[in-house]
Amino acid sequence: MQKNIYRRAGVYLVGFLALMSCTRPKAGTSQAGDVGFQSIQVKYARNFSVEDSIPGLRLLTITNGGNQYAATYRYALVSATDNGVKVPDGYEVVKVPMSRFICMTSLQLSNFIALNIPDRVVGITSTRHLFNEALNRQIDEGHTVKIGIEGEFDNELVLLANPDLILISPSKRGGYDVLRESGMPIMPHMGYQEPEPLGQAEWVKVIGLLTGREREATAYFDSLEASYNQLREKVSAQCPDKNEDRPTIFSGDMKGGAWYATGGRSFLASIFRDAGARYVLEDNQDVGGVNMDFEAIYSKAANVDYWRISNSFNGTFTYDVLAGQDSRFCDFKAYRQRHVIYSNMAQTPFYESFPVHPDLLLADFVKILHPRLLPEYTPTYYKLLE
Repeated sequence: MQKNIYRRAGVYLVGFLALMSCTRPKAGTSQAGDVGFQSIQVKYARNFSVEDSIPGLRLLTITNGGNQYAATYRYALVSATDNGVKVPDGYEVVKVPMSRFICMTSLQLSNFIALNIPDRVVGITSTRHLFNEALNRQIDEGHTVKIGIEGEFDNELVLLANPDLILISPSKRGGYDVLRESGMPIMPHMGYQEPEPLGQAEWVKVIGLLTGREREATAYFDSLEASYNQLREKVSAQCPDKNEDRPTIFSGDMKGGAWYATGGRSFLASIFRDAGARYVLEDNQDVGGVNMDFEAIYSKAANVDYWRISNSFNGTFTYDVLAGQDSRFCDFKAYRQRHVIYSNMAQTPFYESFPVHPDLLLADFVKILHPRLLPEYTPTYYKLLE
């Protein structure tokens, strides 16, 4: 399945955007001694920065502006073979390159897959939606272990995995205190808080720095950036931002008695905008999700053109299934006109792929909202519900 996805992506990028290939440069031969010599430019990401003005080391700053978890983390990346570099005060020394990582989220995992180094991942929290063949094989062979879920880690397995670094998400469920107390090396990965698709994808550069693959990470991102921006500009030329004829879209469904929608400054809201749509919550300032009651979302979305849904439905998800979940759904214009945009996360490698392939996610929505712009493209993650 995964190979077919990238084959389809290749058709899209070559046939319609006239780029050389959608396949990103594979990891190669960056050496540990390269640390501090290649400039790293951060273009879109808001939650990390890199300074490499001091010979022999790189200063990596990671910020987390998330409510009560707000914090700044400072790291000095030093070559494992160099013990004579003077590190500024306030920075934690990190010897690079590293070879053994534990990932807490699929977003983190996607960076290693993009750089073709899944073998560096020795621990993960879940395999529920894991499609990558190499990682599944590593789990079967015992190279990569499942350490449990956030808040309920198997600390013995964590210790046995002997990681060089554990990548965490501070705003998630947590359970990291025990890991810290045991002396486990921890670093936050804040890609999930990036509101811009290219900002989230740019975190591949952080993993490149930590693994000695900074050149490959930069090349990968540059190729991705070019394809994403070329498609975005193509859409903008056809559907100017002020065009009132842009299709409208809303997102989410009922969960636990409340409607869970995508925030107006979220990753997906940016995709909607770049795909030439007007999001009903575009004035909302939330980067994450928004809980609303049904009446509130219905007042905004009753006559909206498209409705985006994702889930992990066991079987074939249909309009009848959707109506069976709540009969009020049939009152939405998008339902009546069969304009539900759907992705089944249990049937596509969405989580481990989309963070580093926002160009394909954008292409999916462009294909659905403006099919004339990509007449031959086959959607990768999302399609119109049948």
